[in-house]
Amino acid sequence: MRSFILLCLLLCSGSIFAQNADADYVRDNYKKREIYITMRDGVRLFTSVYLPKDSTRNYPIMLQRTPYSVAPYGEGKLKALVGPSAELMQDGYIFVYQDVRGRWMSEGEFVEMRPHIDNKSGNTIIDESTDTYDTIEWLTKNISYNTGKVGMWGISYPGFYASVGLMSTHPALVASSPQAPMADLWRDDSYHNGAFMLPHNFGFYPGFTNRTDNKPTQSYGKRFDFGTPDGYKFYLNLGPMKNSLNYTESLGKDPYWRANLDHPNYDEFWKSRNILNHHKGIKHAVMVVGGWYDAEDLYGTFKTYQSIEQKNPGITNIFVVGPWVHGGWARGDGDVLGNVNFGQKTSLYYRASIERKFFNYYLKGQGDNVFAEALMYETGTNKWRNFTEWPPKIAKERNLYMGANGKLSFSEPDEKKSATSYISDPGKPVPSSDYITSGMPREYMVDDQRHASRRPDVLTFQTDVLDKDVTLAGNIWANLKVAITGTDADFIVKVIDVYPDDAKDNPNTAKNMKMAGYQQMVRSEAMRGKFRKSFETPVPFKPNKVEEVSFELQDVLHTFQKGHRIMVQIQSTFFPIIDRNPQKFLPNIHFADYSDFQTATHTIYHEKKNASHLKVRVLE
Repeated sequence: MRSFILLCLLLCSGSIFAQNADADYVRDNYKKREIYITMRDGVRLFTSVYLPKDSTRNYPIMLQRTPYSVAPYGEGKLKALVGPSAELMQDGYIFVYQDVRGRWMSEGEFVEMRPHIDNKSGNTIIDESTDTYDTIEWLTKNISYNTGKVGMWGISYPGFYASVGLMSTHPALVASSPQAPMADLWRDDSYHNGAFMLPHNFGFYPGFTNRTDNKPTQSYGKRFDFGTPDGYKFYLNLGPMKNSLNYTESLGKDPYWRANLDHPNYDEFWKSRNILNHHKGIKHAVMVVGGWYDAEDLYGTFKTYQSIEQKNPGITNIFVVGPWVHGGWARGDGDVLGNVNFGQKTSLYYRASIERKFFNYYLKGQGDNVFAEALMYETGTNKWRNFTEWPPKIAKERNLYMGANGKLSFSEPDEKKSATSYISDPGKPVPSSDYITSGMPREYMVDDQRHASRRPDVLTFQTDVLDKDVTLAGNIWANLKVAITGTDADFIVKVIDVYPDDAKDNPNTAKNMKMAGYQQMVRSEAMRGKFRKSFETPVPFKPNKVEEVSFELQDVLHTFQKGHRIMVQIQSTFFPIIDRNPQKFLPNIHFADYSDFQTATHTIYHEKKNASHLKVRVLE
């Protein structure tokens, strides 16, 4: 959700030539209507309809509902590309875009991830599913030469609207594809296990919040001026998050930003926005899509698929995950990310052979319905794999133990006493990257971690050189046994693929980088320690008492190849991607004072009685 500029570019092709060709195709083959569709409570939603100029046949409708604007406005102004891809655009559909309630040119009040209402009484009770129903009802009855069949798609925030649209139950809706859908806002975009995603949110809201009233507008919000390209420096100088409210013309008056600061715990404000509790009664075909390196909505991708699968047995529910950043499947080639090369054009394959096939079959009856239940791209070996379920049942659960002297092994430690300590100073946090950036770089999830492993406040554990491939498939759980000298602490766990010292550079390897010895992050996650027992009711640590901190790192499908090593890094700052924990228990960290930030010593135990480990799933 938070990559605003990225999302505005999602439908653009990877080259100026392709953009021009797509724009020419839209101009030559589509005409545009702009209409207001009235919802059941009388609120009118602004809607752009792109109709094929060829009216000799009927077309299915493809609908996207968005908070990011249906621009350009004006019936003589056309998008450069319509639909999820150029391929589908050329297959012939009626493409419809709608400004959701309270955004841009639509009337009404916008509510961030408006809570879904399962049991609606009366004809004027509304949520996003009723707005979807009312929109589809009007379109199928009033738009010329439509077939009466509707599909929905959307990425990120529009992915949420596609996801909640699943519960509209309109009979004309026959196929939906929530892609990187927001599912639980506290866990997707705002917080990760209570750790605040700082640049992810800070840079997003000023540009996102273009209006907070019932006055339709085409005006954009004003993006924040950092005054420096160095985000590490900017956020460190900013201090506690309450200081962000001093920017009175942007964040200080933004109700959505303020809501994030006022609700650090998983309270009713967030629970009501968890769409995963409502995926019931779905009858039509669904295809959930996401990327392994989605920094915004990785949680939402996997949990949405799982939720639909569990609550709707027997429906078609396809799952596709590739080596992509947030929305990366919708544009570009998908063959590289940062310094890592995936060996093939995965995004082109997805658009031409998966997404196109899905919608053409269910909306037009073309082709066949032979789809893998889970089509997943295996990183490390760089190949697509089909599974009959996800995670694959054939993967065996094993524990990967952190041991003495930085050893990582599948063998349980036998030491009676063994632990490693480090000093965590929030005044000198571990950088989340070794280059200058003011935001959350799209490639950070595959970045080299050598800069971190060389720091004394980062613990590093690694296996011996692998004598055979090791493939992890499914989610990873960190189970740490810790003691701290303070009353609160963050724990960031990173799973890393260490390349051999003779690894060759890729064609896309940066000039100042070498793949020899590269420490590629495969998965990482943070846990704000005070939430270790409950997300709703945080509790302080008792200084120097050994406690368990357990949390999920999300799914992977990655092969650590023979000759590589598996590494695990543990640290307590990851800045500025994660905000700084004062390391003192506070009701609300965002309103800490400078004096609350303190240095503390954290100890990770790796002894027989207290064996810190990762629970992984291994394909053998």
